[in-house]
Amino acid sequence: MQLIRGIDAIPNDFPACALTVGNFDGVHLGHQAILHHLKQKAQALNLPTAVMIFEPQPREYFMGENAPARLMRLRDKLHYLRQANIDYVICIKFDRTFAEISAQDFIAELLVKKLHVAFLSLGDDFHFGKHRQGNFAMLTQAAQHFDFEVENNRSFCHQQQRVSSTAIRHALAQDRLDDAQALLGRPYRIWGKVVHGQKLGRTIGFPTANIRLQRQVNPVKGVYAVRVELNCGAIFNGIANIGQRPTVSGAKQLLEVHLFDFNQNLYGKNIQVEFCHKLRDEIKFPSLDALKVQIQQDEQNARQYFGV
Repeated sequence: MQLIRGIDAIPNDFPACALTVGNFDGVHLGHQAILHHLKQKAQALNLPTAVMIFEPQPREYFMGENAPARLMRLRDKLHYLRQANIDYVICIKFDRTFAEISAQDFIAELLVKKLHVAFLSLGDDFHFGKHRQGNFAMLTQAAQHFDFEVENNRSFCHQQQRVSSTAIRHALAQDRLDDAQALLGRPYRIWGKVVHGQKLGRTIGFPTANIRLQRQVNPVKGVYAVRVELNCGAIFNGIANIGQRPTVSGAKQLLEVHLFDFNQNLYGKNIQVEFCHKLRDEIKFPSLDALKVQIQQDEQNARQYFGV
């Protein structure tokens, strides 16, 4: 898979392609169905596949901190698009310049002139261009003029429920991890690099691997039983707190993971944290001793959940 960052990075000899456009947040079952169909269509037409995504996502650009929580960061999204055997990912920087592009120029200059689109797969609710003036009907007309094929990738349903990033966010926010897993097609996970923290956990007997979540707003908050996979493939059970750590006056959201029966150095290494079971909400304790007692109970509850 080749990643192309920005419109200016698209090569002049970019091949005619089968393209889909969207946020692909979560790369859930609905997205997977779109990508599978895109691959089938591309093979029939002897074309490479291309996916156009945006960074930041449009709602994040327009809504800032009020934007919906992300299901995954860009790096994780690229991982799953690579797994889907997509040939090209065009990651467009969504900024003021891009937001001001007219719908007509989006089609003529980007889709046709730059990407040489031959087949385009989009939802019929897709809007684009300045003030969201472009729509599926406009693309259908443009397809006739510029001689490409456009197709509506209709909503994918799981047990009569429309699969969407919004539905998954709601499930996670309501601690319905099984429902989120069913819509994602896999358990909800967060990847990240372990960084140095305040090292308060080790002072109370619970050293943690800390992952900064940067600008990502997460749909899950609280204390969870987790399964952690290391780069080497080893898997450990543990407990994780995701939130602002009010007991120690934390300001930024952080993912803190305590692995059971583990004493290796993880600083600078990437780990994958799978959220298995919600233990409790994050609360402020009157002292570190009170927090320690609760964490001991959390570990006991998590071990009971895992049967270890």
